[in-house]
Amino acid sequence: MRRWLNILYLSSGWLAAGCIALICLLVICQVLLNLADRLSTLLTGSAIGLTIPSYADFTGFLLAAASFLALAHTLREGAHIRVVLLVSRFPEKIRRLIEFWCIGTGLAVTLYFTWYTAMLTYESYSYNDLSPGMIAVPIWIPQTAMLFGLLVLALALSDELVGMFRGQTPSYADKGEQLLAGDQKAETLTSAHSCSPAAHGNEPG
Repeated sequence: MRRWLNILYLSSGWLAAGCIALICLLVICQVLLNLADRLSTLLTGSAIGLTIPSYADFTGFLLAAASFLALAHTLREGAHIRVVLLVSRFPEKIRRLIEFWCIGTGLAVTLYFTWYTAMLTYESYSYNDLSPGMIAVPIWIPQTAMLFGLLVLALALSDELVGMFRGQTPSYADKGEQLLAGDQKAETLTSAHSCSPAAHGNEPG
């Protein structure tokens, strides 16, 4: 079960990364088309009128999908912003109680938004709501990506809560701080190497 859950969290993160890559591709293509229009204006006096239909709509849909699909993987990797300055000063038992409260509250809020998003997606599907752009996209399609991201986040928070009940440490614990510590350690090693006699060619023969 653990292996499949980790694959699910990682896959959701990769889907989010794919959405970001598609946004970059759309932006680059639109910039190139704008440059072609400018060049056409300079050479012929009139623009060709090249554009990607519903460019802004598609980038917005992809951004929303990426934001929600990345939530679970970001949680597991400890990349969400957490203010632990006060919590870190409490004893271990108090910290665990605070973690229980945080995860439980996060799960409750996520379940509420998941239910609301599911109802909104079903309503958009039932009424066949379409985007107002040049290309009419059924709204339920981008909303489904949001719903999937929320479902995976709810599963990840439930996973964390069950692990806490079993006495385990949350998967995100201290990961953000370890990343910073790793950078500082790398800088220290680099500084020490640059200051060593061997680095300056002064190694005794």
